[in-house]
Amino acid sequence: MPVTVNLDLMLVRRKVKSNELARAIGITESNLSLLKSGKVKGVRFSTLAAICRYLDCEPGDILGYAPSDDDLHPDADQGA
Repeated sequence: MPVTVNLDLMLVRRKVKSNELARAIGITESNLSLLKSGKVKGVRFSTLAAICRYLDCEPGDILGYAPSDDDLHPDADQGA
């Protein structure tokens, strides 16, 4: 997946614990853990906005884009 989640890095920079952030933005610690690990298929803009507001950052500080060759040529997998 070309989208990366850098939430752990931002938490370290802001010296904020995961459980503190989860409580502050109103999500469970397990859902925050899934988000941090990149195991979610999507995130609500309202959740992203709440994270950014609490951590005083931009969405681009949390989400990154690092495409691989497979992501640039998706039809190659299907023998086209």
